[in-house]
Amino acid sequence: MSLRRRGVPLLALTVVALAACSGGGDSEDAGESAADLLAEAKTTLDEASSAHFVLGSENAPDSGTLLIGGEGDIARPAAFDGTLDVRALGSTLDLEVVSVDGTVYAQLPFTSGFSVVDPAQFGFGDPGALLDPDTGISQLLAEAESAELGEERRVDGEVVREVTADLPGDLVERILASQDPSQAVQARFSIATDSGELRRAELTGPFFTADEDATYTLELSDFGADVEITAPPTG
Repeated sequence: MSLRRRGVPLLALTVVALAACSGGGDSEDAGESAADLLAEAKTTLDEASSAHFVLGSENAPDSGTLLIGGEGDIARPAAFDGTLDVRALGSTLDLEVVSVDGTVYAQLPFTSGFSVVDPAQFGFGDPGALLDPDTGISQLLAEAESAELGEERRVDGEVVREVTADLPGDLVERILASQDPSQAVQARFSIATDSGELRRAELTGPFFTADEDATYTLELSDFGADVEITAPPTG
């Protein structure tokens, strides 16, 4: 009887000690949580004076007027300079686009200069607003729901941590597109562990049709680069 009574607390102490050595619980206990990483990435993006982005898409239909890709620089407070790939009438148009303070300019096909345009007619919003903390990319990080930590991996020599989450469809519609804002969009964010910078956002949802999911992939780099964007001459 006495051996058993002394053995039980000894066993319990051993279990507690092993648990303490192993970290004893969820992986989030030993470091940042998914919510922490998203908050850090939002703060870092909101503080960046500029960034370079590359946009790609998968499973876009052949018909309709759609934004399917692009590349350019975005600068605070509200400027963009780059090329956006638009699918219209079965063809892909590479539009040179500049946006400054809410006015969007594009060099249309078969023209030699820029014209002021309504970007909605080409299937996208004002790209100059992408760094706006209230309406831009960082809202995807702020409004993410059911966030979970994913893999940690190395991309181009940099360690990134993945975070998966759901995004409200109406929010994604305002920033990118959605044919059914009532549906949530699945997101996979890749965040640099050393800088907290958002490197990649892979979004899957009803971007082009309500009945079939497609994917937009946004990659960000060159945070804070010296970027100067001015309105082009029109004529």
